[in-house]
Amino acid sequence: MSDIAKRFPENPLLMPKDLTASNPELQIISLLNPGVFTFENKTWLLVRVAESIAQKEGVIFFPVVNALGKIEIIEIPLNDPDLIANDARVVNYKGLDYLTTLSHLRILCSDDGKKFYEPKDATTLLMGSGILEQFGIEDCRVTKLEDTYYLTYTAVSENGVGVGLRTTKDWKSFDIKGMIFPPHNKDCAIFEEKINGKFYALHRPTSPQIGGNFIWLAESPDGIHWGNHQCILRSRPGQWDSARVGAGAAPIKTEKGWLEIYHGANAEHQYCLGAFLMDLENPAKVIARTIDPIMLPQESYELSGFFGYVVFTNGHIVNGDKLTIYYGAADEFVCGADFSIQEILDSLQY
Repeated sequence: MSDIAKRFPENPLLMPKDLTASNPELQIISLLNPGVFTFENKTWLLVRVAESIAQKEGVIFFPVVNALGKIEIIEIPLNDPDLIANDARVVNYKGLDYLTTLSHLRILCSDDGKKFYEPKDATTLLMGSGILEQFGIEDCRVTKLEDTYYLTYTAVSENGVGVGLRTTKDWKSFDIKGMIFPPHNKDCAIFEEKINGKFYALHRPTSPQIGGNFIWLAESPDGIHWGNHQCILRSRPGQWDSARVGAGAAPIKTEKGWLEIYHGANAEHQYCLGAFLMDLENPAKVIARTIDPIMLPQESYELSGFFGYVVFTNGHIVNGDKLTIYYGAADEFVCGADFSIQEILDSLQY
């Protein structure tokens, strides 16, 4: 397996202790999977901040947002026969799934792309809103199209996991567009250019019985109503991306085609990054794909954390041949790495 990432020596760039919790009752468990954009000559991250309650002996607590938008704490004894708690990320109680953490998005900026801080005079907290986001919002991807930023993120509630959309022009006021892909769906990345007058997006519906966790393409006249769905990239049995695949950030336009960095996971939930290439005029046509990962967990901060053996990206910055990705490591830390776009293109198999 080949790893062509040049990791920042400063990694991890952000750890849970670097930020304060959104609510005095909560503590930050992990920072992960930031959306990335540039604005006013700075690099900005929309970091997913996952929070929970300090756990006590014999009891499990988890936070949810109630109908009034307030955080409510649910408490269940560990010996309750209706509780199934064998995954660090999800518990099942009386047949319903709950997340062990509640996520919101935190806006941070940097002058050098390495040291990030919360700007004083800006809206820095984006919280879940409404019944379809009551278990939080996660893993935001940011696309700039003309003068508008499109924020696609995972919206979680007892109704399932879908894709929410908010838009902004100034990062002060946000227009909440609601859910654009219903459950079960996530990993939605909108292209940063229209093709033949239409919006395009990658997304990842989940089919547990027939099919699987594959990358799909959709098109739209307005960025809100999506159709003409096509499955374009599937998981591969016996390989590093055998269990699921999902899009990273917006595809990168190159002379060869639209280059997409994606994540793949195997049955052991180990996450690596790969790449594939779509036709410029017809992105439903995948023309090349990497056989091996271009990045796999190998540093200590990628191998152990809240959920180990994970590198996961949904945000990057392109500067000539240099692709700087910001990524979640072990579901706990935010890190950075540089790639050569040409080197990624050279590693593709047509």
